[in-house]
Amino acid sequence: MLQSIAHYGCHFLLPLAVALIWFNPKWKIAYLIMAAGILIDLDHLLATPIFDPNRCSINFHPLHTYYAMVVYILFLCFKKTRLIGLGLVIHIIADVVDCSFM
Repeated sequence: MLQSIAHYGCHFLLPLAVALIWFNPKWKIAYLIMAAGILIDLDHLLATPIFDPNRCSINFHPLHTYYAMVVYILFLCFKKTRLIGLGLVIHIIADVVDCSFM
């Protein structure tokens, strides 16, 4: 239970906090862009089984690899991709938190 609260809290509440603190005038659009980072979980559809509660996503699914993470961090360096990068990095942080409970 605590694992799910921490995991989904990171996925949805952390982007909200970041949007409210650093993107206050346009926090709604900033939040939606960052929360859309959850779409990288579509790579779970490539796994068999699709969902395994005992599997750590980090370095297992294609969009959760260390190579992908380097790209997400590079997105932070450019203003046009910064919100996307923040959403993806926050998503990876949520998955790292999830893996730490295993």
